Amino acid sequence: MKILQSDNSRNWASLALRLSAALMLLHGWPKMMNFSENSADFADPIGIGTSGSLALTVFAEVFCTAFVVLGLFTRVASIPLTICMGVAACVVHSGDSLADREAAISYLLLYVAIFFLGGGRFSLDNYLRKNSRF
Repeated sequence: MKILQSDNSRNWASLALRLSAALMLLHGWPKMMNFSENSADFADPIGIGTSGSLALTVFAEVFCTAFVVLGLFTRVASIPLTICMGVAACVVHSGDSLADREAAISYLLLYVAIFFLGGGRFSLDNYLRKNSRF
């Protein structure tokens, strides 16, 4: 049972979780590429306007996802993603069945785990920390 508790296992688990987060790009990229078409019909769950809500969602789903996958500012980048998925699961899809909210809830839990694990050894965070002169 020693292998399950090793730092090496945590590092590999962090890498696996961060790489699986790349699937979020399948949701965010089309939103970004069709921003002007999507902005008129996008949900406005927090009252900042449809374009503002879409911009925050694209920021989280594309840019923060890229940071998480690379392991750059991993914990900070996972916060907007956690909020985005929390809003999607609990506000935007609140009246939907659990099956329709399943993806948002799964991503939410993924980003919470990434927040607590951090980038791990196989991340740009770790590389920069080791090679920093400060």
